[in-house]
Amino acid sequence: MTRQPTPEDRFSFGLWTVGWTGTDPFGGPTRPALDPWEYSDRLAGLGAWGISFHDDDVHPFDADTSTKDARMDRLKDACDAAGLVIEMVTTNTFSHPVFKDGGLTSNDRSVRRFGLRKVLRAVDTAARLGASTFVMWGGREGGEYDGSKDVYAAFERYKEGLDTVAGYIKSQGYDLRIGLEPKPNEPRGDILLPTVGHALALIAELEHGDIVGLNPEVGHEQMAGLNYVHALGQALWSDKLFHIDLNGQRGMKYDQDLVFGHGDLTSAFFTVDLLEHGFPGSPDAPRYTGARHFDYKPSRTEHLDGVWESAKACMASYLLLAEKAAAFRADPRVHEAWEYAGVTDLATPTIAEGESLEDFRAADADFDPDEAGRRDFGFVRLNQLAIEHLVG
Repeated sequence: MTRQPTPEDRFSFGLWTVGWTGTDPFGGPTRPALDPWEYSDRLAGLGAWGISFHDDDVHPFDADTSTKDARMDRLKDACDAAGLVIEMVTTNTFSHPVFKDGGLTSNDRSVRRFGLRKVLRAVDTAARLGASTFVMWGGREGGEYDGSKDVYAAFERYKEGLDTVAGYIKSQGYDLRIGLEPKPNEPRGDILLPTVGHALALIAELEHGDIVGLNPEVGHEQMAGLNYVHALGQALWSDKLFHIDLNGQRGMKYDQDLVFGHGDLTSAFFTVDLLEHGFPGSPDAPRYTGARHFDYKPSRTEHLDGVWESAKACMASYLLLAEKAAAFRADPRVHEAWEYAGVTDLATPTIAEGESLEDFRAADADFDPDEAGRRDFGFVRLNQLAIEHLVG
C-alpha cells in the first residue's frame, strides 16, 4: 500500500476534471454537476494541494460582473477554508459558438477583440486569487481546410495576442507566468501549436517571451505519436517548463484523458522519474518544482463515487511510481548500467574546454569507426531494470 497524499506532494486538479459530467459527442451527461466549491472541498479531503479552473467553470459565460466576482470570491473562501491553493487559472475560448474559429486567431476581427478582452479579464482574476500560472490552450486556434486560414497572418495575430497578455501582466506587476498548452488536433482538425516544439518556436518570436513558457500534457504529445518525457526534457532544457498536465493516453487517437498511469505505464514511470529526480547525468540542469497537475476525465461509466475514486487513483498512481522511481535511482545495478551505456558521459562536452578546432580535428585521426561500431550500449538491460522496478 502506498502512503496517502498530502499537500506537500503538490497535487492539483482542474475543476473541469472532477466536474466533467460525462457528456460526449454521442451522449448527454451521466452524472450531475456540482457547484465549484463542492468539488474543491472534496479534493481537499482527498489530500490535494491545489486546484485550477477556467473562468467559465466557476460562473456562466454570460454572467454579469457582480455575479462573476461573487462566485469567484465564494470559491476562494472555500479554498482558503479547506487549505487549498488556487495555483493556476485559465480561460475558456473554445466552448461558446462565438469561438468556433478561435479566440486570438479567428478570421473575424471582432471575435479576436472579444476573445482578447476575455483573456485579460481572466488574467485579472488569476492575479486577484493568487495564482502563479495562467495557462492558454488554443483549442480552437486552427482549421480543417488549408484554404480557410492565412497561416502567416494567424501567427502574427497569435503573437500579437500573447504579447498583449504578457505585456499587460508586466504592466500590472502581476506575479504570473503564461503556460502555452500544445495539442495537435481536437476540437479543430489541425491546431496551430500542435507540439511542444511548435510552441517553443512561437515563444522565441515574442517580445515578452521571458514570461511565456509551456504546459505540456501527456495525452496531447502522445496523440501526435511523440514522446512526453522528451517533451518535458526539451522544455526543461529551454527553461520553459512552467506547468504540466498529467493524464493517461493509449496511442494516436482522440484525447482520452485517462487517469494518470492508466495509459502508457512505462512513459508514466519515466515521467515521474524525471520530475522527481531530474536528468541522470546532468545534476545541475533545471528541475521542475511546480504543481503535479492532473488534467484527466473520470470515465463516463462512473457516477459520483467513481469521480472521487478516479481522483484518488491519479494521486495513488503518481505516488506508486515515485516509490518505484526512487528505488530505481538507488539501485547500484542501474548506476552500473548507466556507466556502461554512457548515459552519464553524454554531459561531457564533445570538444574539450580550450581545445582548438585544429587540435580537435587532428585528435580523431586514429579513431576506428569499425571498432566503435562493435560497442555494446546495453540499453536493453538498462530498460529491463526499469521494468523490474516498475512491475516487481
